[in-house]
Amino acid sequence: QVQLAESGGGWVQPGGSLRLSCAASGRTFSPWRMGWFRQKSGNEREYVASITWIGGSRYYADFVKGRFTISKDNANKMLYLEMHNLQPEDTAVYYCGERPTIEINEFHFWGQGTQVIVST
Repeated sequence: QVQLAESGGGWVQPGGSLRLSCAASGRTFSPWRMGWFRQKSGNEREYVASITWIGGSRYYADFVKGRFTISKDNANKMLYLEMHNLQPEDTAVYYCGERPTIEINEFHFWGQGTQVIVST
């Protein structure tokens, strides 16, 4: 069983920055891809960014390009999301997700998320 623990959220003013972390633990961890998603109050979870675990190809939702950077540390089983120029519309609970294999066309979420609040 994989466990994912998100951290690094908090309150920030518009234009500010945060770095989110996701620590993986449990069984041998070697997913095909890891991703960040977010869920705004009253909305469904939406895709933010993802990265292939081997190779490191990065993909982003259009609304975060140029502001967010996804990265990873395979040796320590860590996933990161560097966020800059945050805006109130970025306020959400952020989750990391695991897509175990290329054949499984969905991400699995094992953590509680980390809250990001952007306001004056």
